[in-house]
Amino acid sequence: MTVVDRIREGRPLEQSRARYPDHEGEVVRTGVRIHYEVYGDSDPTILFLPAWSIVHSRLWKMQIPYFARHARVLTFDGRGNGRSDRPLESSAYVASEFAADTLAVMDATATDRAFLVAESAGARWALLLAAEHPERVQGVVFIGPAVPLGSPASVRGHSFDAELPAYEGWAKYNRNYWLRDHRGFLEFFFGQAFNEPHSTKAIEDAVSWGLEMSPETLIATQVKDFGEAAARDLSSRIHCPVLVIQGTEDAITGPSRGVALAEATGGKLTMLAGSGHIPQARDPVKVNIMLRDFITPPPPPARWSRGRTRRKRALYISSPIGLGHAQRDVSIADELRQLHPDLEIDWLAQHPVTAVLQARGERVHPASAQLANESRHIESESAEHDLHCFQAWRRMDEILLANFMVFHDLVRDEDYDLWIGDEAWELDYYLHENPEQKRAAYAWLTDFVGWLPMPDGGEHEALLTADYNAEMIEHIARYPRVRDRAIFVGAPEDIVVDRFGPDLPRIRDWTEAHYDFSGYITGFDPRALGDREALRGKLGYGPDEKVCIVTVGGSGVGAHLLRRVIAAYPAAKSLVPALRMIVVAGPRIDPGTLPAQDGLEIRAYVHELYRHLAACDIAVVQGGLTTTMELTASRRPFLYFPLRHHFEQNFHVRHRLRRYGAGRCMDFESDGPDEIARALATDLNRQVDYVPVETDGAARAARKIAELL
Repeated sequence: MTVVDRIREGRPLEQSRARYPDHEGEVVRTGVRIHYEVYGDSDPTILFLPAWSIVHSRLWKMQIPYFARHARVLTFDGRGNGRSDRPLESSAYVASEFAADTLAVMDATATDRAFLVAESAGARWALLLAAEHPERVQGVVFIGPAVPLGSPASVRGHSFDAELPAYEGWAKYNRNYWLRDHRGFLEFFFGQAFNEPHSTKAIEDAVSWGLEMSPETLIATQVKDFGEAAARDLSSRIHCPVLVIQGTEDAITGPSRGVALAEATGGKLTMLAGSGHIPQARDPVKVNIMLRDFITPPPPPARWSRGRTRRKRALYISSPIGLGHAQRDVSIADELRQLHPDLEIDWLAQHPVTAVLQARGERVHPASAQLANESRHIESESAEHDLHCFQAWRRMDEILLANFMVFHDLVRDEDYDLWIGDEAWELDYYLHENPEQKRAAYAWLTDFVGWLPMPDGGEHEALLTADYNAEMIEHIARYPRVRDRAIFVGAPEDIVVDRFGPDLPRIRDWTEAHYDFSGYITGFDPRALGDREALRGKLGYGPDEKVCIVTVGGSGVGAHLLRRVIAAYPAAKSLVPALRMIVVAGPRIDPGTLPAQDGLEIRAYVHELYRHLAACDIAVVQGGLTTTMELTASRRPFLYFPLRHHFEQNFHVRHRLRRYGAGRCMDFESDGPDEIARALATDLNRQVDYVPVETDGAARAARKIAELL
C-alpha cells in the first residue's frame, strides 16, 4: 500500500522525526508498563510530562529536537496511550499515579533532578512532584494548566472577552457520545484546543494520537481526585522557580486557570495573546525561546564588534530538496561577489546541496551539521514513482521547525547583514509567524507559488491547500516588511493561472503584485560551453554515438524510474544500434542497487552534470524543474516523467515546459520499457524549437538582492 493509499483511507502515518531517541526503555509500576525516551546528554535534564491520556509524548515533538541540542530530554507516554499500557480501572488514572510514574522514569534513567514542563492536566502531577519531592525538581513550567483554580471572572487585573465555550458543543463531553462517535469527539475537542486559524495539521496530529486509545480508556481517565483545596495547598508549598505560559484564547480550561496558578505559586506569568490551549505546538518558536531562557539561557556572546569594523556578511539557506537550488544559488552568490567583492557568504545547508558547495570551496557553516535531514524525509514518503509532495511537506513540520531553531540560534549568536532563503520554507514561515525575530535584511526566492490539490485528493485536499495558501497570503498582507525582496525565478508567464482557492486571488495576478522576476536561472550559460562537438570530445563521447543521459536529480525518489529506463535499454538499443546510455544515480542512490545490462553505464554523482546534458543527444529525466530546464536551455530533446501526486511537477513545471515548448511528457503509469524505447528512437533526432531560456537570471537576481546590502 502506498503513502497515497494510506492518506486516502485515513490511516495514520508515523511521520519522520527530526530527532530520534538516543535511548528508550520501559518501567513497570503496579503492573502498568510505561514507555520512556531519552534524548541528548547535556545538563540540565528537562522532563516533558504527559498530559491527559488523550495524547501521548509526541505532543512535545516541536520541543524535543531543539532542547536535545542544549540539554538532556526525557519524555514518556502517559498510561492510557502511546506505547504505555492502557488500564481500564479509573483508579489507575489519579494524579498520584502519574506522579509516581514520573519518579519511576527518573529513577530508571538515573535522573536525580529535572526541570518539569507540563501541559494541561500534566500540571496536576507537576504540582504534586514539585511540592512533595522538591529535591527532584529544579523548576516547573506550566502551559495551559488544567487546575481547579481561577474563575470566569477577571483574575489579578486580567480580564478576558471569553472563558469556557458555550455549552452547545461541549454536550459531546460525555461517555455516551465517546462510545458512539470517538473520532467525532476528538475532532471537536482538538478543534477547540487548536482554535487558532490555519491549525489543520495540529488538529490532524492530535486526532490521530487520540485514536490510539479506545473510548473505554478515555472514560476511565475521568477521575475527580484533584480539587481546589489540594491545588492551593500544593501551590503554596512550591519554592522552585515557576513559569506559567497561558494563551488568552484557551478554549479548553479558560485563561484564568494559568493566571491563578501563577498567583498561587508566585511564579512568572506570560500571556500569549491570541494563542489557544496548546501553544507549544501552534506557536513553537515563541514557546521554545521562553523555555530556553527559563531553563538553560544561552551564554552572552564572547565577542562583539562595532558596526564600522564588520565586513558585509550574508547567510544563504538553500533548500536540500534536489540539487537545482544549489546550482542557481552558487550562481547568484558569484554575481553578488562581483557586486560586493568584500562580501562573506556562509551557507546553512545539508546534503546533497553541500556536495555542490564543498566541490566549489564554499564555506558551509558548522551549524549545518545540526540540521534535520529533509531529503531523507521526502524519500521516506515516496512510493513507486509516487510522491505526494504537499502531504509530505505537511508531515515535515517537525523537521522544518527544528531547522528553523538551528537558524534562530545561529543568527542570535552571529551578525549577518543579509539572509537569503531559496525555498527555505521553514525560514519564511516562522519569520512571518514571529516577525520580531527578523534582525537582518531578508531575500526570498522560489520557482513556484501556490499549493495545488491533486484531483484524487478530493474536496478535503482542496480545502487544505486553500487553507495553506490563505495563511501565506495573510502573512504577506500583515507583514510585508518581513520579505525585503521576493524574487520569482522565472517570468510571469511561467506562473499558472489557477486560483489559490475559492474566493482567493489568481496565482499569477497575486505573484505579479508581490514579486520581482529574475527570469530563469540555470546556473550556467550554454554559450560558455563552446562548440558542442568539442564538448562531447572532452567528455569522452564519440561522434558516431547517440548518447542518452538518464538522471533523476539529487534525491533518492527516482530509483524506480531508473530501473524502468534500464529495463528499456535492450529494446532501445535494438532500435538505435548506436545508442550509448549512461544512467546517473546521483548522490542519494547507490549505483550498486541498480540492475546491470550489457553495454549500459551506471555512474554515481557527476559534478557539473549540466555539461553532459548539453552534450547528449537525448535524455530521460524526472519531472523536476532544474534538470528539465537545463535540457531546455541546451536545446536537447528529452522525455520527462512527473512523479505521481507531485503537484509541482504535474502542474507548475509542466505549465512552464509547455510555455517553452520543451520535452515530451511521459506517464509512468502507462509507459513501460517498450513505450520508452520507442519514444527514445522517435525523439532522438527531433529538431527542437524551444523558446530561448534567459541567460542573465543570476545577475538580475543578484542585483535585486545586492540593493539590500
